[in-house]
Amino acid sequence: MMEPVRWRATGREPLPGKLCLLDQTRLPEELVSVELDDIEAIRGAICRLVVRGAPAIGCAAALGLAAVCQHSAAETAAAFLEEVSAAAERLGSARPTAVNLGWALRRCRDALDRARGTGADAAALKSVLIGEALAILEEDKALCRSIGRVGVEIFGARKGMRVLTHCNAGGLATSGYGTALAPIYAAHEAGLAPRVYADETRPLLQGSRLTAWELRQAGVDVTVICDSMAAALMRTRRVGAVIVGADRIAANGDTANKIGTYGLAVQARHHGVPFYVAAPYSTIDTSIPDGSGIPIEERDPDEVRRGFGRLTAPADVAVWNPAFDVTPAALIDGIITEKGILRAPYERSIEGFLNSRLPGRPR
Repeated sequence: MMEPVRWRATGREPLPGKLCLLDQTRLPEELVSVELDDIEAIRGAICRLVVRGAPAIGCAAALGLAAVCQHSAAETAAAFLEEVSAAAERLGSARPTAVNLGWALRRCRDALDRARGTGADAAALKSVLIGEALAILEEDKALCRSIGRVGVEIFGARKGMRVLTHCNAGGLATSGYGTALAPIYAAHEAGLAPRVYADETRPLLQGSRLTAWELRQAGVDVTVICDSMAAALMRTRRVGAVIVGADRIAANGDTANKIGTYGLAVQARHHGVPFYVAAPYSTIDTSIPDGSGIPIEERDPDEVRRGFGRLTAPADVAVWNPAFDVTPAALIDGIITEKGILRAPYERSIEGFLNSRLPGRPR
């Protein structure tokens, strides 16, 4: 699979090195990577969607924090931690909805706090930081594979099952295998020949530009449709399931995902099509009771007025451009996690799922 986020060490040890990102703004026309170790460049890459998708953003933030702080000239552990705190605050403000961004940065800072408690100096803390960032990356790889193994059960033994997905929650949105696409990849590897319909996903076309591109790279049968065609597709083509990713899941199961997901869930319920969310434990935010508390990012109006350069609406027309919407838990038939498919009532199943993890799990 692809590596949308990785660390490129310049020697035999992890440090020194750079954060390496596959530039997703250039796909599907060009396959280009960028290497970064400057905080504003890394924050800009997250804001501009060079890297996007909640798990990938978390991995990029952790590795980015290590890339920036490796250059610290702090002579004491306390001074180094102050620099880390400032850098983490700056990176953490890049995008508000995807919980993995803040989660990964907190996990890195918690690892540093534990190391400082053992007497680690500034030099040792740099090694701890890159070690934790790489552990987050490796954990995400394992989580995505597990989501695939769990999620493939929704296919049963059916060959050629049609699946509809929205936006991109595949390898490009994670460490390389995906969340919503993980069960599809697992079904493909099992010889079940799934057929995927990918919503184009307005206004930035992550479905047609990214999901279709990566599925074709993997040899999976994929057809692109405009977002407005999804209801007609469900009515006429016997879609077996809708599977989407998540940027944040509240304690009650309400789920924030790319704008248009909520409407898709309503259509799926009307047509009797099972609607699944696929996400790892790190995307669940139990500090938020329900979806009303999830912050929703609003993006540049020109993404709608002139997305990709050409004016497609009056230049001065008002635009409302939320990047995400919230799907109520009542419309979700299951949340596919690395440990099983959670079912309603989600408050109970989410709590049990999180409690089943090791007591020291990062939160």
